[in-house]
Amino acid sequence: MRGCASKNCPPRKTLPLLSSQTFVSKRPDSDPFNGASCGALPADVLHYSQGQPAKPARDLVAREEPLEIRVRGRSVAVTMRTPGHDRELAAGFLLTEGLLQNRDQVVEIAPCLEGSAPENILNVFLSPAVDVNFEQLTRHVFATSSCGLCGKASIEAVHQHFPPVESCLTVSTEVLAQLPARLRAAQQAFAQTGGLHAAAIFDAQGRLLIAREDVGRHNAVDKVLGAGLLEDRLPFDSHVLLVSGRASFEIVQKALAGRIPIICAISAPSSLAVEFALESGQTLVGFLRDQRMNIYSHPERVVRLAE
Repeated sequence: MRGCASKNCPPRKTLPLLSSQTFVSKRPDSDPFNGASCGALPADVLHYSQGQPAKPARDLVAREEPLEIRVRGRSVAVTMRTPGHDRELAAGFLLTEGLLQNRDQVVEIAPCLEGSAPENILNVFLSPAVDVNFEQLTRHVFATSSCGLCGKASIEAVHQHFPPVESCLTVSTEVLAQLPARLRAAQQAFAQTGGLHAAAIFDAQGRLLIAREDVGRHNAVDKVLGAGLLEDRLPFDSHVLLVSGRASFEIVQKALAGRIPIICAISAPSSLAVEFALESGQTLVGFLRDQRMNIYSHPERVVRLAE
């Protein structure tokens, strides 16, 4: 039976995989599996401004709920996410964990329709040819800042699955400087709440191809990579990834899984992210805002048209 790990789940029809169109619904009952999401929920607050009395008000807060990802009926990860584009999140997660390489390996991604929270459980069914090592498949199979491995061991572990990038892509500083505003215009839920991260894929001309929002920065990256995988658009070896916050080791590692040669962040990179980008052949740009930027690795891909 496909669609659920529980024996109580009835047979169901295969649901279509998502398109990569960006959409954020304001409906609280929208379906996260089919791409639409309610990225914001109302909340009662007591609003205070200096010199004025406090008063009751209504606000919108970023929605956060758990998503359990199952592979062949077996639970492999639970992540806190903003509902919406959940199939992309699951596919992107499995891509960046080294389990998936292409769209043909995915047979179906389906919710379990029985249970207390069926909207928060996805089961990924893979081609029989895909070998799954459940002992290694965990949310942090590649080291994060809390895993206890040193930086060198973390980088070597990733490179066992994803070799360094080789790309002749070049992008102008003028194009890069335009990307934050284009991403910001696509952040519909952030405009409501101020509480969501975003990630986006751009082409070399600065055209926005995919944008996703999530309460978790790594989830937003998984979603754009998952969209690329499910739409059979990978590798992104002539594209740019932009994230709305900082660039951590995990973000740059996920970009390597998608073969992305240029990663840009509106905020700062971490030291391990810089080291990883240097050894992975990736161009890492930080503090991309206000027509300025810092290039931390492989600056040869960034050119100035005025020169």
